[in-house]
Amino acid sequence: MFEAPYPPWDFTDRNSFAFETVIKRWPVILTGIIDNIYCRNHDLGVSLPFKSPEETALIEEQITEGKKIINEVGQIKYDMARDRALPRIPDDGEALTDVYNAELDRLTEKKQNTWLTVPWLYSECYLYRLVRSFFVQTRYWKDYDPFLTQKEATFQKSSKAIYQLATTMHELEGDKDSLASDPDNLKVIFKEMIQMCLWGNATDLSMLTHLTHEDIQHLQSVGKDAQAARAEYILRDDQENVWNHLTSLAGKADSRVDFVLDNGSSQSPSHMSQLLTSVPQRGSRRLFTDFVFADFLVTYTPYVSKVVFHPKLIPWFVSDVTPADFKSATKSLLSPTFFPEDNTSDAAAAPASKESREHLYTMVKRWKSYIQSGVFSLSVPIDYPLGASDVKANFWTSPYPYWNMEQLAPELFADLRQSSLAIFKGDLNFRKLTGDVQWPPSTPFEAAIGPIAGKFPILSLRTNKADVIVAVDDEVAKKLDASGEKWRYNGKYALVLFQPKAE
Repeated sequence: MFEAPYPPWDFTDRNSFAFETVIKRWPVILTGIIDNIYCRNHDLGVSLPFKSPEETALIEEQITEGKKIINEVGQIKYDMARDRALPRIPDDGEALTDVYNAELDRLTEKKQNTWLTVPWLYSECYLYRLVRSFFVQTRYWKDYDPFLTQKEATFQKSSKAIYQLATTMHELEGDKDSLASDPDNLKVIFKEMIQMCLWGNATDLSMLTHLTHEDIQHLQSVGKDAQAARAEYILRDDQENVWNHLTSLAGKADSRVDFVLDNGSSQSPSHMSQLLTSVPQRGSRRLFTDFVFADFLVTYTPYVSKVVFHPKLIPWFVSDVTPADFKSATKSLLSPTFFPEDNTSDAAAAPASKESREHLYTMVKRWKSYIQSGVFSLSVPIDYPLGASDVKANFWTSPYPYWNMEQLAPELFADLRQSSLAIFKGDLNFRKLTGDVQWPPSTPFEAAIGPIAGKFPILSLRTNKADVIVAVDDEVAKKLDASGEKWRYNGKYALVLFQPKAE
């Protein structure tokens, strides 16, 4: 298998985001899991006086199991703070325990098996698989997602931006003919969709409405101005190349785009995102923007006929999308009581207008029809439970770089070879594409992704939130380093990288 000529990022550099992750971020995430289970146990305990003796016995057993999980998660947090050795993942019957343990054995031989000596990418993936094992080995918590409450709560807080985007898509429907008449019109909106994926931007999308013939030149100018204003923050920008690739798909049957669904960041909002009205990018909210982007590609362009979404099969990096999240997203958005402000008489809560609700309803019903007809689909059955195993999905929750896909996940690799464009969104996907290796910043993207380069068209949309950087001019990197700015991971800068399929 491919071996990079540089070492992976680890925790030895005390000024790196990797070190900040193991010292600060992971303990906070583990504490959140403990708090979540504690609250669930509390709710179960409160219900006991109203249960039959048989039900009481079952609930008490569930509470006991919950306490055991709390202790196990707490032990990991304790060991992490003391740089103790990583334990082997027990054989819990789910996928990849052998993979993680084999790599841990290899690291143990190299004396790189403690929380501060292990490679960052491996240990972060390992952490979520280890936590999953605590739940799998119980009777009542096997199907429990400890991040679900957080994902749902943050999704519900996004109503304003969600309604705004729904209205924008509604107004685009009225201009569908003018959009189709000139690819330049579509190009402006496509680039704003890219910005939405990078920054969660809804404001600029909202100005791309009412695209009448008379407004075309003005709106193109506004779009170009907005793009220019952001150019200094996008350190490598392949938007033109991606658009040219998409337009080349016109007239081709079964053109397909794949979204490798990503995780949301737990960092504070970046400088850029503070300047923009945003759809906050966590879990189901990020899935919402993926749906919007996919809807645009299928409904408003002549280039794409099908979109495939690739989820994770276990709770992963807090907010990654599972099949259950995907299934519940449309159901939640169609519920008139999902957003709290729409289900209250409190005038201060500012419920959405009737028109906004109708726009959202129409858009989501279209998505639901796409799911039913196969225009939108998951790469795995939508009813898969947590912990299910699938040859086209297990690889996403492995510790491996994507450059090993052909050897280690041949079915997934063969499937993506049929894709017209595979979109890898988010920082973890970028880290796995590049192996989370300490590449020189000017390393070409093609070189950094190894053997996967050229096998199928790849678009990486990445806001910088980790140390690994590629495809950035040396002089730019040196200037940013000299500024003292934490540009590699403060979320202020981004990369839009495209690697075409080899001829």
